[in-house]
Amino acid sequence: MDHRDILPPHRRPAFARSAPCILALALALALAALPLRAAAQSNLRATAFALEQAGKNAEAEAAWRKLAAESPSNAEPLAHIGLLEARQEHYAAAEAFYRKALAINPAMPGLRLNLGLAYFKGGDYRETIHIFEPMLKAQPAHSAQTDRLTLLLGMSHYGLGEYRAATPYLMRASASDPQNLTLLLTLAHSCLLSSQFQCVLDAWHRMVALNAESAEADMLAGEALDAMKDTDGAIREFRAAAAANPKEPNVHFGLGYLLWTRSQYAEAAQQFQAELANNPGYTNAMQYLADCELQMGQLDRAQALLEAIVKSDPSVFMARLDLGILYGKRNRNEDALRELKAAAAIKPDDVSVHWQLARLYRNMGDRTQARREFDTTRTLNQAADTALVNLMAHAPKSAAAAAAPDAPQK
Repeated sequence: MDHRDILPPHRRPAFARSAPCILALALALALAALPLRAAAQSNLRATAFALEQAGKNAEAEAAWRKLAAESPSNAEPLAHIGLLEARQEHYAAAEAFYRKALAINPAMPGLRLNLGLAYFKGGDYRETIHIFEPMLKAQPAHSAQTDRLTLLLGMSHYGLGEYRAATPYLMRASASDPQNLTLLLTLAHSCLLSSQFQCVLDAWHRMVALNAESAEADMLAGEALDAMKDTDGAIREFRAAAAANPKEPNVHFGLGYLLWTRSQYAEAAQQFQAELANNPGYTNAMQYLADCELQMGQLDRAQALLEAIVKSDPSVFMARLDLGILYGKRNRNEDALRELKAAAAIKPDDVSVHWQLARLYRNMGDRTQARREFDTTRTLNQAADTALVNLMAHAPKSAAAAAAPDAPQK
């Protein structure tokens, strides 16, 4: 025991007698400072809010940062800094502050939504889905928030190229906003890109019911009908698209291509020319126009187009093949051989180029090379036939068999 503890108060040293008083005074001063500090922080918070509302982002962020430094266990300043960074499209910085705020207060209203929006606007669709999927499950069936999250999830999957996953979300979003033509077009695109062709037509019928004249919608319907082997329907819709907007990119090319598959070369050529009038550098339109000219016997026009294509892009298979055929028709055998060999190098498994090479070698009197090319053609055809037989062998016996569920185990 310290000997000072047994001394009477009046015999104790002065510093011992004054210590309780000092402690009491310090405590009183600290307690008195609390309201002052709280008031100062409240004033700073109000100032930060006012600056934020006024759009003074830099000043507002400085105020929120000061408040965050003074109150490190408070999530609010961090959340607002994240919001200000997002407003300035600094999405990576916004995500970091939202994450810090979320670690402090996971239940803070609107915080997860803002984090997901920052990921979405920053193009990080995978993280957007990770944030919004559980949020959507927690929402009531019918609410504005449910609609918003459904649309964002659909667009996130769409942005990732996951069209089959995007389509159900976009369907529900469109059902909630049936007058939204942009959303209907996005849905139709998603359906087409995931080979859900009836879904494309359903979306198109809805647009027609809204009296919306859209060349893009007609083209989508045409592409779906073409995929469903309804060429007449596809041509009809592409004609409607061309009438609705003759300047729509690819509308004349799409119509021309469908006519070309029907061997309607004269009208197809007109459509390819119309596409080139809209887009003079469109190589696909130029090569199909050249093929039409070749098929119609307009060799000079075809040659000029094909030589221009090969000069600008030597890797275009169809142009090299057609140019080889054209040179062969004009008895320019060496030029024809050069072009056909170039085409075969681009697509070595294409039957048509080996068939043309075989005929050219035969005309040139080279029977050995002609026989080799005919053998290659035969081998490629046999391989294609075998692949088809194997495909059919592994296909379901009937649609009913494919749809029937497995029998229960006994």
